[in-house]
Amino acid sequence: MLTTTSAQQCPYIPADVEGTDAEARARRAQENAGQPTLSFDRNTPYVAYAGIDTLLRLQNPRTDEPAETAFIIGTQIMELLFVLVQERWERARDALENDDVPGALAWLRRATAAQDVLNDSWKLLGDMSPTEFNRFRDSFGEASGFQSFGYRKLEFVLGNKSAPMIRPHKGMAGVAADLRDLLERPSLYDAALRLLRRRGLPVPAGAAERDWTQEYAPDARVEEAWARVYADDNPGNDLYLLAEALMDVAERVTRWRHLHLMAVKRTMGGKPGSGGSNGLTWLARNVEKDVFPELWSLRSTI
Repeated sequence: MLTTTSAQQCPYIPADVEGTDAEARARRAQENAGQPTLSFDRNTPYVAYAGIDTLLRLQNPRTDEPAETAFIIGTQIMELLFVLVQERWERARDALENDDVPGALAWLRRATAAQDVLNDSWKLLGDMSPTEFNRFRDSFGEASGFQSFGYRKLEFVLGNKSAPMIRPHKGMAGVAADLRDLLERPSLYDAALRLLRRRGLPVPAGAAERDWTQEYAPDARVEEAWARVYADDNPGNDLYLLAEALMDVAERVTRWRHLHLMAVKRTMGGKPGSGGSNGLTWLARNVEKDVFPELWSLRSTI
């Protein structure tokens, strides 16, 4: 047993955290002789902290088809990752607005790591056969990934703005308000272009100050500004590093869209989508749409 709470007399407790939970952790480790605690009166702290019991009650398949469980879990994993990716993109955007390029680069790196996990989550669904899918498809009625407000938030942060896309969520007041806020704010790409203009590059004023609720339209002058950035690919050029980090994001977004298209094509072919769209045709249009367009188009000219 510990006979003192002094950090100086307990080697487990750094002096700068004396009086914190570090003392309790050190005491438990010493009392347990290094073994984990095995006795709790209620939920384990792990379950309570992460809401594991709640999380595991959220899988409620409506049929006996085993593939439906994978479908639900895969969808829920994606929604959780949407939250993480959005947070990191928004932090990168805000860093750019504050002229903090190193901070933005750090958040973009973290975002691409989360995007990789997000893209890999398609492996849970991508091998589903149409026979399996048909055995539970009718059970979810009009439910469709198109109705995901988490994914819509990502699109708005990227700059793919569309006010009508808020309409499906008008019955969810908090969600609709969040989407309107993102609609009216500069996107991640807008923030990058505003930074370039502040650095003296020839980004037109109309790209730096405009109606943020409108979808971004490519501009040859913006491509020229990025071309000047790429003219100096020295690792010390933070704008060049930013451009490549944005490309890392864009490439993963395109990959996500293509994986979505392939998963739908494999499980249901060209049938109409459950949410009322024409399915593959709708998804294929999204795959063809470049994220951060001038960063792609300049590759044909430099």
